[in-house]
Amino acid sequence: MTLRAGAAAWTLQRGHFHPSQTTHKKTHNLKKHILALLSSLTITVSAFGHGGVEIGPNGGRLLEFSKDETMHGEVTVKDGNFHIALLDKDKKSVALGEQTLTATGGPSGKAAKLTVEKKDGKFVIPAVKDGEWLILQYKDSAKAKAVTARLQYDTGACEKCKAQEWVCKCPAEKK
Repeated sequence: MTLRAGAAAWTLQRGHFHPSQTTHKKTHNLKKHILALLSSLTITVSAFGHGGVEIGPNGGRLLEFSKDETMHGEVTVKDGNFHIALLDKDKKSVALGEQTLTATGGPSGKAAKLTVEKKDGKFVIPAVKDGEWLILQYKDSAKAKAVTARLQYDTGACEKCKAQEWVCKCPAEKK
């Protein structure tokens, strides 16, 4: 005999009600998903910790725009906008052509698409507010697969090097 109450199914065995195997499997799967989520959050937080970021030739933050480190984006801020210059593997300027960049940013969970312009050989995007994330999707051409890069725009001053945290030159902190 099986009874259903809400999402749980119970079976009558020897005069006692017990949760069915499906309920047990669902609970077990939920626990696995929660554990995987917490693990990935821990890795993400440690990956974006203080310092250890690569700084480009113009003093901006380097982001990886390829899977094999052949294309980088150097992010600088000027007049309330992010300016993103393309650099090759040797960190030399690359002319803008058919490359595209899509940007989203804003508070976590409420990110919005940002306007991207090509101006003076760089991509120009309105800067997000302090503490917010900037998420970029770069394509070499219209048919290319997008490469996603992220940065948290933290303008607080580093105690050691006095630079803003998002361009901190200090080595990565050891855990």
